[in-house]
Amino acid sequence: MKGARSRRAATKRKPPRRRRRPEEAQGEILAAAERFLRRHPFRDLQVWELMDDTGMRRSSFYHYFADRHDLVVRLIEKFSGELSTMNEIWFRAGPDPIASLRRGYEAVVRFWAKHGPVLRAIADAATHDRQVEKAHRAFVERIIEGTAERIRTDIDNGRIAPLDAGETARALILMSEGFLNQKFGREPRRDWRPAADILATIWLRALYSTEA
Repeated sequence: MKGARSRRAATKRKPPRRRRRPEEAQGEILAAAERFLRRHPFRDLQVWELMDDTGMRRSSFYHYFADRHDLVVRLIEKFSGELSTMNEIWFRAGPDPIASLRRGYEAVVRFWAKHGPVLRAIADAATHDRQVEKAHRAFVERIIEGTAERIRTDIDNGRIAPLDAGETARALILMSEGFLNQKFGREPRRDWRPAADILATIWLRALYSTEA
């Protein structure tokens, strides 16, 4: 009987935790945060629940992140880095900025179609959480600044009629973010192509109306 009880107790023991490299552990925690934010608002995020999803101890979380606000800020930074490569397609366009804008927007919209619920959760959290709002604003401002610089370049080159580059960039980016969050911010996923065509057409008509 004693041997049987010992065997039953052994079967209830949790398997040994797998050792992870720091970058691997951080990546798993960020991935768990993405999975959570696909289904729930940021305000419901709890560290213990997140770490249960990764199979790591709760204390491990604090080796890599100060708190859940820091976690979402790092997630924003991750997305910002990925989007910057796509934005550069148009920001650094050569002699055909119209074709580059379309290619760039196709990449951006595909990205939103993949991560839309998480991006919408972050945008929603920014309306009531100061730390998330600060990181989200910086994320959006970087895109606005890059857009304004591209518009100024094309004004100087005679491709775009004179206009207020900064405010035009702000209007186009805020419109696009709101549209993409509304379109792709809820499951199930939609085909990204119609949204990419709509936004590219709006941008082209706003900026390159005579050439487009």
